[in-house]
Amino acid sequence: MSDAPDPETAANDVAATLAFFMEADRLKGVERRNWLADGSRRENTAEHSWHLGIAAMIMAPYATEQFDLGTAVCMALVHDIVEIDAGDTFAYDQGGAHDDKREREEAAADRLFGLLPAAMGARFRDLWDEYERGDTPEARYVMAVDRVAPMLLNLAEGGSTWREHGITRNRVIARNGPHVEPALPEVWAAALARLDAATDAGTVGRD
Repeated sequence: MSDAPDPETAANDVAATLAFFMEADRLKGVERRNWLADGSRRENTAEHSWHLGIAAMIMAPYATEQFDLGTAVCMALVHDIVEIDAGDTFAYDQGGAHDDKREREEAAADRLFGLLPAAMGARFRDLWDEYERGDTPEARYVMAVDRVAPMLLNLAEGGSTWREHGITRNRVIARNGPHVEPALPEVWAAALARLDAATDAGTVGRD
């Protein structure tokens, strides 16, 4: 007996896959606070996700833990899809934006990954949940890359977002260091040197 799905199920799965594909296109319209490195405009979340996937591949040699690179890259590409519904929450927000962030993102994950055929949707949801828990080598690695990438872009652009919101060197280190330094110590050292240079130049506040 063949394990192949019947034609109706196969057609439904293709339709669901294409529906998710078209829905994912909306991620290109979600604007983030970060500027592009050249300062020409703010980046969108689809660009961030692509850049994060690239970073996950090229920073792997510097990781302190062994991990599955394929899983990590998939996780990097998937974990911000929820921003289609939930929007981007500024990492340094001190107001109420984080109050219902988890609730908004859970609802978004339910809807968006629910568009896919069941097995694939469950796989995407598992990757998203794994990143949110941060309890595997892959999740810790992707979280480290996800913290250092915006830091590097902010430094390259000149720190406009940080200055706009009064983000100082100490806050940048407090938010990013605990995740990046244990997972990518050499990358963190290089990023910290750039942060110190920007602080000395007065483009980033010291305290």
